[in-house]
Amino acid sequence: MENIVKPFMRSINNEPVYPPDSEKSKEFLLFSGTANPNLSEAISKHLSKPLSKISSEKFADGECNIQILESVRGKNVYIIQPTCSPVNDNLMELVLTISAMKRTAAKKIVAVIPYFGYARADRKMLARVPISAADVAKILETFGIHHVVCVDLHCGQIQGFFGPTISVDNLESQVFMVEYMLKSEEFKNKTNKICLVSPDAGGVYRVDTFEKKLKNIKEKIFDVSITMITKQRTKANEVEKMTLVGDVNGYDCIIIDDMIDTGGTLCKAAQTLKDHGANKIYAFASHGLFNGDAFKKIENSVLEKVIVTDTVPKKKDMEKYTKKIEYISVATLIAEAIRRIERNECMSELFI
Repeated sequence: MENIVKPFMRSINNEPVYPPDSEKSKEFLLFSGTANPNLSEAISKHLSKPLSKISSEKFADGECNIQILESVRGKNVYIIQPTCSPVNDNLMELVLTISAMKRTAAKKIVAVIPYFGYARADRKMLARVPISAADVAKILETFGIHHVVCVDLHCGQIQGFFGPTISVDNLESQVFMVEYMLKSEEFKNKTNKICLVSPDAGGVYRVDTFEKKLKNIKEKIFDVSITMITKQRTKANEVEKMTLVGDVNGYDCIIIDDMIDTGGTLCKAAQTLKDHGANKIYAFASHGLFNGDAFKKIENSVLEKVIVTDTVPKKKDMEKYTKKIEYISVATLIAEAIRRIERNECMSELFI
């Protein structure tokens, strides 16, 4: 069966970015924040490049205390720090780390933000509110970053919140979801029809691109269609009404979204599909935030399985509440992006 990840990962799989003892390898450094150290370690391993030393602690009153423990003068530095929960703490840690790099004469500062906090506040929905995603972008820009690497931003226009002097790469994790389907027993040699479902109108583009990736597989093993659920919200994380647009009777459904927060919308969408005759129901999401009682909701829902990436670290108590959640790592994708940035190679192959 076709391996769809390997073609653009060939350099990662077969050779390090640079031999660890080469002069070129010494020109860039990898730093990890405290938000997701496991992902940082995995990226470091794929690049055959050890993480550089940094101290990130907190004073008694909760203030961040950052110190770079080796020279960064004249070097390209990559700071790996998703701004997930606690969002404000992780964001401030990232900002102060960027400041420390800037003040110690780093040549180029690249913020690798697998999960971009505040991304949902990308426009004014009410009077007298900030556009928080744009404000966060402005903060990072002011402190002197040169390049930003994210994974599956909530909306693509966030890239435009940064000024024209800052490059922004929004990597897509869908290729890993497609490969999961190719390898998973639940989808292997499947005869059932599959329906890809967008949980709202804003996610239709995401579902459409996923469908195209499935149809581009050489072995035509999936009979795929797409549909959408419209929803009326009373407030954030609370949906009053859901309406299915399309037919899912007899289909195995996959709900595709960029993130799962409290799980209420996802579980309600799954129940709506089941009420309309869907067979098995799965969910693919890039960022598993799982706040509040999300684990209990998912365990008690009609969902068969929820697959998320490791842009946000797995919560320690997850398995106490549910066995339905599975993680896929995007470390190779981010590592390959870093490799291409360092070698000034084209990034477009990562988006195919």
